[in-house]
Amino acid sequence: MSDTAPTPDLSTLTIAVLGGTGPQGRGLARRFAAAGLDVVLGSRDAARAADAAQALAEVGRVRGTSNAEAATAGDIVLVVVPWDGHAELLASLTDELAGKVVVDCVNPLGFDKQGPYALPVAEGSATQQAAAILTGSRVVGAFHNVSAVLLEDPSVERVETDVLVLGDDREATDLVQALADVVPGMRGMYGGRLRNAHQIEAFTANLIAINRRYKAHAGVRVTDV
Repeated sequence: MSDTAPTPDLSTLTIAVLGGTGPQGRGLARRFAAAGLDVVLGSRDAARAADAAQALAEVGRVRGTSNAEAATAGDIVLVVVPWDGHAELLASLTDELAGKVVVDCVNPLGFDKQGPYALPVAEGSATQQAAAILTGSRVVGAFHNVSAVLLEDPSVERVETDVLVLGDDREATDLVQALADVVPGMRGMYGGRLRNAHQIEAFTANLIAINRRYKAHAGVRVTDV
């Protein structure tokens, strides 16, 4: 953690990953399971989620099911779904996600011949859209700028990057910072309120451009903290 607040205890919590069969979802699940946490992968196709979980069985405690059942099971619920299905999925899960810490990891990006670029979002950002839909949940933005390639690679022991955590609920942002901290090399850092999520989501386009130019898996490090 980046301050003197007590570190939250994650050992009794279940981490759910909606959209957990994609590269980012699978990668985050791998790292959390390796850290000893209970993980539930969610998918539109429960059988596909079960297969993805089985592939991670040797890493730790991972099971797969539908997005709705994963949302119900999770204490902390990560949203790692394609942008074009973001609003529809969250609107369908308002009851299951009520009262929970929901971590939006979605980057609204487009791609054309010039490369990646940030898409406009009426609410300001994907995280703010999530907060507008999930009015009964504690919405936080995080894990936007972490390389899925590094997360999924079992030969990478340390994921050397900072995770900027955004939100208006101090207890919830501290909890998500602690979640980031369980991954070796990763550091959770408070990055501002929900209204500041747009530039963090959009910055992923810059990182993709960097990766393409330099054949790398770039991340973010904050200095002097």
